[in-house]
Amino acid sequence: MSEEILINVTPRETRVGVVENGMLQEVHVERASRRGYVGNVYKGRVQRVMPGMQAVFVEIGLERAAFLHASDIVRQPQPASVDGVESNGNGHGHIPSISELVHEGQEIVVQVVKDPISTKGARLSAHLSIPSRYLVLLPYARTLGISARIEDEAERQRLKDVLAPLIGETPLGYIVRTNAEGQSAESLAFDVAYLTKVWRVVQENIVKAKVGERVYEELSLPLRSLRDMLNDDIEKVRIDSRATFEKVVKFVHKFMPSLDDRIEHYDGERPIFDLYGVEDEMQRALKKEVPLKSGGYLIVDQTEAMTTIDVNTGAYLGSRNLEETVYRTNLEAAQAAARQLRLRNLGGIIIIDFIDMNDEEHKRQVLRMLNKGLARDHAKTTVYPMSALGLVEMTRKRTTESLARQLCEPCATCNGRGVLKTAETVTYEIFREITRAVRQFNAEKLLVMASPAVVNRILEEESSAVAELEEFISKSIRFQAEEHYSQEQFDVVLL
Repeated sequence: MSEEILINVTPRETRVGVVENGMLQEVHVERASRRGYVGNVYKGRVQRVMPGMQAVFVEIGLERAAFLHASDIVRQPQPASVDGVESNGNGHGHIPSISELVHEGQEIVVQVVKDPISTKGARLSAHLSIPSRYLVLLPYARTLGISARIEDEAERQRLKDVLAPLIGETPLGYIVRTNAEGQSAESLAFDVAYLTKVWRVVQENIVKAKVGERVYEELSLPLRSLRDMLNDDIEKVRIDSRATFEKVVKFVHKFMPSLDDRIEHYDGERPIFDLYGVEDEMQRALKKEVPLKSGGYLIVDQTEAMTTIDVNTGAYLGSRNLEETVYRTNLEAAQAAARQLRLRNLGGIIIIDFIDMNDEEHKRQVLRMLNKGLARDHAKTTVYPMSALGLVEMTRKRTTESLARQLCEPCATCNGRGVLKTAETVTYEIFREITRAVRQFNAEKLLVMASPAVVNRILEEESSAVAELEEFISKSIRFQAEEHYSQEQFDVVLL
C-alpha cells in the first residue's frame, strides 16, 4: 500500500492529510487562533466539588472551567492508553467519594484529555501521560504496559526484556506503543532518556507555575503527526513550507533518523493539497450524502448525542437477486463508512443502519469488512454485533472536534436544524401574531415585514384569508418584502 503524509502550512493554519493509494483517509487542522489543548498539562485549582456527579470543575486558565471525574483521579486496574494496552500494574477497583479525594481551593496538576467541545469544557485527568515516538511515560503509575496491537508473543516478551533494565527501579511507568514493534534497544533507550528529561523539566515547571499556567505543551500539529504516524509504511512526507520543513527534518533526524530520506520539501506550482484532490475530498466530507461506486449511497448525520450513518441501495439493482444486491451494497458501505469516520473525525456513539439482510453469513462478512476498514484507524474503536434490525452500534474515541465542527458553524437561517419552515407555515404564524398583537395593543393599521417568498405567497395564495383577517380585526394590513429577511423571519409593526 502506498501511503503519504502531506503538510500544508499557511501563516494562520496548518493542515495534515494522510493519503493511502492516492485517496485521502485522514485530515487534521490546527489554527493559530484555536490551537487544541489535548496533551497539555496545567497547574489547576479545584473550583467546585459535585458529590452527586463524583466530579469537580477545575480552573486551568481556559475560557470555561474543565471537568475532572473521580475515576480520572484514582487509577483503575488497567490504565487507559493511547493504543490499547495490556498492563501488569495493580490498581484499585473501588472509587472513593470525590469529597475524599479533593476539596475546593486545592491545587492539582492535570492534563487535558479532551478539548472543549460545543458547550462543554475540557475533560481532564490527573493521570499524566507524556508520549514519545515509541513509549508513553506514566509518571504516577509504576507499570509496564505493551500495546495490544503488538500481537506476536515473542516480540512482546523481547520488548519487556529490553525495557526492564532501562526502567530499573525508577518510580515512573511506561506504555510501549505500537510503533515500537521491531525497534532496537538503542531506539527504546533513547526514548526512555528523552522522557526522563522531559519529566524533570515538567516537575521544575510545576514548582514555579501559578494556578492556570501550562507546565507542559503538546507538540505542534506537524511534529505531533509525524511522531504518531511516521513509520516504514509511509513512503513520503511532503511539506510546502521551508521553515516547517527544516523543523521537521531536525525532529525526524533526532527521533527517527532511519526515516530521514522520507522528508521532502514541496515547491511545486500546484498547491500541495491539489495533488490528490485533497481539497475536493475535504469539501465532500462536509456533505451529508456519500455516493458509493455501486450507485448506492450513505447519509451521514452528526448530532450532539451521536452520529448515524444510513445505508441506501439507490440506483444499484444488482445482477442476481435482492439479497445479493443488498449484500454487495452493505459490503461497499462498510468500507466507505470506516473511511468516513476517519476522514470526518467522527467520535462518540455511532449507529450504522445497514440494509436488512437475512443471510447470517452475509451479516458476518459485512461486520468483518467494517472491522477491516477500521483496522488502520489511529483512534480506538469498539464495534458491537449487528442487531436484528441491521443496526451496528460502535464507539470511536473522540479527543477533538469533528472536521465539520472545526470548519463550519450552524446555519444562521435555520439555527443548525438543517431544515426551514415552509412559507406556508410562516404565513400562518404571521396571521396568529397579528391576532395576538391587536388584542394587546391599540393600532389603526399594521405593517408586516417578511421575506419575499412569504410575502408573495400571502398576496397570491392567501389574499382571501387576509381580507377575512382584516374584517375580523377591523384594521388594514400592509405587507412589505424585505430581501435580507430569512424565510422564517418576520416582524409585525403596529402603526
